Amino acid sequence: MKRRIVALLFALLATQLGALVNPAYACGCGAMIPDGQSRIGVDRETSVVRFDGRTEQIVMRFTVGGDAHRAAWIMPVPSRATVELGDGRMFDELGRLTLPEHKNRGYFWPRDHDWPFSSGMRDSAGAPMPGAAAPPVGVVGREQLGGFDVARLTATDPAALKNWLESNGFKLPDRLATEVKPYVDQGWEYVAVRLAPRAGDKPLRGDLDPLRIRFASDRLVYPMRLSRMAKTPQSLGLYVLADHRMEPASPIGGSAPEVTFAGTIHPETGPLAELAGAEPVFLTAIDQRFPVPSSIDADHELRVTAKDTPYRRAIYHDKLLTVGGVPLWLLTLAAAVAALTATSVAVLRIRGRRPGPAAAS
Repeated sequence: MKRRIVALLFALLATQLGALVNPAYACGCGAMIPDGQSRIGVDRETSVVRFDGRTEQIVMRFTVGGDAHRAAWIMPVPSRATVELGDGRMFDELGRLTLPEHKNRGYFWPRDHDWPFSSGMRDSAGAPMPGAAAPPVGVVGREQLGGFDVARLTATDPAALKNWLESNGFKLPDRLATEVKPYVDQGWEYVAVRLAPRAGDKPLRGDLDPLRIRFASDRLVYPMRLSRMAKTPQSLGLYVLADHRMEPASPIGGSAPEVTFAGTIHPETGPLAELAGAEPVFLTAIDQRFPVPSSIDADHELRVTAKDTPYRRAIYHDKLLTVGGVPLWLLTLAAAVAALTATSVAVLRIRGRRPGPAAAS
């Protein structure tokens, strides 16, 4: 009864504070839960996925807000995983590589911001837009990575998984046992992470240290099903490094995935080069939004596209066509008026030179 009262009070408080921080009970590819009655909002999850046909690596970074000093997060993985800290510089480099290009685009007739209507110029952006009998829960590894307490688990019983996590400080919603059952049925394992800021007296805010997760897989899969638990719209950004251009097999209940960059890259130094490897690799950048997270019905499985068509977003700067600073439409209009005037004058002159009718005799 006490727990129910606390839960009710927390729900009322969350409603009052909803305008300040959006709570996230799941984000991107795993469940995220704050401690006690604190709140955490995941503004965005960005991940770099490297796949070579045998091994998948995911480097993920959360951007969070709220007042939680600790939080728990769980991610299902299709096979035994290793976990280490990632390098945030990788995301900076990818951001630079995928910047849109700026293009000028001319137009002939004046618009509402051009003379004689007004003055100035404005820009417009264009873009086409993954057994045998085993104990219910097994701990296969646990390590401290920076501000992360990471546990790697096996589980054949979703309720046992939930109980183990809660007994070790990972307080997750009751729904978790139901939501992880499809993964348990497939024999997947889990990466469970307890988050805490490096400065213990400060809440978790801003960009958290990236985590790098590696596991064997014969298909490129990005776990998303736990995001059904989210209470607010979700945003996902994926950088996919593979031999070819990749695309999600389906929207899995979200908006249509949008490709924001596609092309071959060959980083030579830094964390991105270490992840990508020695040879050139194809980079596909994908953005997707999930306005109604409860509609998510599967994990993302990415496949090779029919062609490795390169693509880069373009930001178009529309400019009125001019010649020597004078609008082309005005010069054209003036030339047309001058030509019409000259033609009219010529016609009148020709008519004036015609002899009048001969007088009758």
